[in-house]
Amino acid sequence: MFRIFASIVHHPVAYQIGPFQATGFGLAMLLSFVIGQHVTTKELERRGEDSAPVGDMVFAAVIGGLLGAKIYYAILMHDMGSLMSRAGFVFWGGLIGGIVAVIAVVLKKKLGVAKMSDAIALALPAAYSIGRTGCWAVGDDYGRPWNGPLAVMFPQGAPPSTVANMSKMFGVQFPPGMSPSQVVSVYPTQIFEVLMGFVMFLILWRFRDHKHAVGWLFGFYCLLAGLERFIVEFFRAKDDRFFAGGLTTAQIIAIVFALFGAAWMFMRRDVTPSAPGIYSRRPAG
Repeated sequence: MFRIFASIVHHPVAYQIGPFQATGFGLAMLLSFVIGQHVTTKELERRGEDSAPVGDMVFAAVIGGLLGAKIYYAILMHDMGSLMSRAGFVFWGGLIGGIVAVIAVVLKKKLGVAKMSDAIALALPAAYSIGRTGCWAVGDDYGRPWNGPLAVMFPQGAPPSTVANMSKMFGVQFPPGMSPSQVVSVYPTQIFEVLMGFVMFLILWRFRDHKHAVGWLFGFYCLLAGLERFIVEFFRAKDDRFFAGGLTTAQIIAIVFALFGAAWMFMRRDVTPSAPGIYSRRPAG
């Protein structure tokens, strides 16, 4: 049985300011890019690098990330009309789109992809952790039905976690006789992602003074991000478990991402004339 009264009942964070509506999701997205820019700037300065291009890189990440997230969602849903809707921002599409856009800026400015990626590797999990609080704020990207002590009901979620929505949108099977309008409790996967993103940041922060070639830290980020996404997908409410073992499309991408990260770490493990160390000069202090 799925509990009717969860330990936590979620209500979305949204405020009406005149004709405009300010949501927790919008605020979290804004803060995630602010945090990302701050971390990247400080890390480049700490390493003795020029941080002036970071503003252009963040702008590219915003545009590329939003476009990538929407395009991925439209392809996944087989609905090109969703490109013009407010809903539908998918993590992998946003991450890949943002990375491609930033690489384009870095290449154009001849900044050095490997060198910049090391600093960006610290910023990405910090921004991710902050950004996922926005998903919690509006009540989307929650998990499968769950009866645990931290289960959450989303009566005003996007969409509400009702029997009808969970069945139609995510293919969840419920016991016969349950009312389609009943709100059920689910895994609060948004909180899982916030915490896991923060842990990724702490791990990468611990290794930011690594002795490998520039770019190694970005490979480490890719490995951790792939593992994080692979794990959390087991708890998500999803209808794209097409692969062996009930794996989702996102999990297949996560495996590829993690393998790429491991391979890139291996390739950048040694400092050589063509793959220098992380400092152009020793940091102050």
